[in-house]
Amino acid sequence: MDEKDVQAAVRAVAGERATLRIEGSRIGVVIDASGLDAPRRDALEAAVRMAAGRPGYELRIVVTAERVARRIVAVASGKGGVGKSTVSANLAIALAQGGRRVGLVDADIYGPSQPRLMAVEGTRPEARDKVLLPVVTPYGVPLLSMGQLVEPGRAIAWRGPMTAGALGQLIDADWGATDTLVVDLPPGTGDVQLTMVQKHRPTGAIIVSTPQDLALIDARRAIDLFRKAGVPIIGLIENMAGYACPHCGEVSDPFGRGGAEAAAQEEGIPFLGRVPLDITIRTASDAGQPPAALADDRVFAPVAAQVAEWLAAR
Repeated sequence: MDEKDVQAAVRAVAGERATLRIEGSRIGVVIDASGLDAPRRDALEAAVRMAAGRPGYELRIVVTAERVARRIVAVASGKGGVGKSTVSANLAIALAQGGRRVGLVDADIYGPSQPRLMAVEGTRPEARDKVLLPVVTPYGVPLLSMGQLVEPGRAIAWRGPMTAGALGQLIDADWGATDTLVVDLPPGTGDVQLTMVQKHRPTGAIIVSTPQDLALIDARRAIDLFRKAGVPIIGLIENMAGYACPHCGEVSDPFGRGGAEAAAQEEGIPFLGRVPLDITIRTASDAGQPPAALADDRVFAPVAAQVAEWLAAR
């Protein structure tokens, strides 16, 4: 066998990413897959296998990659029904539109909704070496959710340790070159939140609340949880803030106005902005067409810009 021919064939498909060594009847190749997502890494390994394989020789390939310094942004609320999942999905897309390599984790174990919001409902993730591979969405944001792992409509009746284990599988998946994980947490301050702050250590947390007093009471509890755990608060988002009548154009505030901004000032945390109570946001998101993916998005892009600036400073 001509070793130079094998070297040339491997270099042609892998360039400087592959190092080849031949000892007796063994051909060894080390591939540096740093910065490549799972599909590109698999394609590169297959190409090298085709280029380096020779009859009568044992081929061994080792794939290595530098560990990506990944930021985790936890999106939380003190109570349900405040639109946290819709905000999480649109925030992840807006961050990706701004140039970050973003993945989305639906950690709402008991009520996962991200597969529908991200238009991948019914698509199950694959696994490699017992590690989950995120599902690619139409918006360039890979996703993992319990909603992809159980049958639609099936109740998830798990105790704390099982939910903690599920969260670990989702976060410790093969996220490839993803540099930012947006984690959509369930409402409240229970087992999943405690596991999140103790084991996975978010870089920062975003709190979502409606303007009404009852929601803000629970939002303050969420803020307190993250503060006690030493997790910085990136800021507070006021969702369902103001409703513009589609017929007359008059703006009303069924849930009040400015409560979240006032609470942010009192708590000494940034106010990231308002998301209006707009039927087009609700219907588009429910249809798997998040508004943040549109070129004229003026709601989520400014919020994402503030989050990206906060992350860049860390």
